[in-house]
Amino acid sequence: MTETARLLIDCRCALGEGPFWHDGRQQIFWLDINNQVLFAADENGKARSEWRFNEIVSAAAIINDDELALATETGLKRYNLETGEISDVVDIERDVPANRANDSRVHPSGAYWIGTMVKDEGPKDGGVYHYRAGALTKIISNAAIPNATCFSPDGRRAYWTDTPTQKILTCETDPATGLPTSEWTLFADTSEHRGYPDGAVIDGEGHLWNARWGGSCVIRYAPDGTIDRTIELPVSQVTCPAFGGKDFTKLFITTAAKGLSDEQAAKEEFAGSLFVIDLDIAGLPEARIKL
Repeated sequence: MTETARLLIDCRCALGEGPFWHDGRQQIFWLDINNQVLFAADENGKARSEWRFNEIVSAAAIINDDELALATETGLKRYNLETGEISDVVDIERDVPANRANDSRVHPSGAYWIGTMVKDEGPKDGGVYHYRAGALTKIISNAAIPNATCFSPDGRRAYWTDTPTQKILTCETDPATGLPTSEWTLFADTSEHRGYPDGAVIDGEGHLWNARWGGSCVIRYAPDGTIDRTIELPVSQVTCPAFGGKDFTKLFITTAAKGLSDEQAAKEEFAGSLFVIDLDIAGLPEARIKL
């Protein structure tokens, strides 16, 4: 099955990323990583807000209706959307200025898996950290571009990719802590699929929706790793999907404009903008981080 997403907000981010639906505020949030901006809007693309930072912020987790936990280039920060107050939660690679946070997601247990990578890309000097209730543990090393972090609805399985490998991996996780309990195994070899695996999210049926960087689409993978359906977009650099809306049947999709040639940019007028599609499948609410 093939469907097409529509333009929701013409925001033309350099690197749109990290979308998530805040059910408490009834808003979709997303980031422009390169320009250090957080955006929010209602499900119809109205009532827009933005917050600007003085460092790279790559992802965020919900604490409550007024506060987010931000994955930044120096660590995890607590941020108040109403007052702008920001405070440190835990340092993550603060002593590695070449690195920044990347794709991150909260496990049903409240554990936050936070990816890191080299800002200039290429070297495998990034990794993935597990944070929960004050404890930080590095769980993956030697990663180039960590992406597709997401979890099964019951919290017993994790998914992850190092984008250049084009392989989405899976492992078992402890539903109570979000820590891995098995070795990583292959979920889907996507090397013959369109583009490269970027951000991903799991729906209520346990299927994985993966944004395809350079592939102009989002692919839904069944639990056995086979392709179930494809969502087309009019831009090539598709970065991450997120379910939202009042009944969680809207799929919001971030995209990027960075690195496009003049010719590509002319063809992709809305590269970096936020897209949406209404589906007959529902997603799940974002878990709250356990600080």
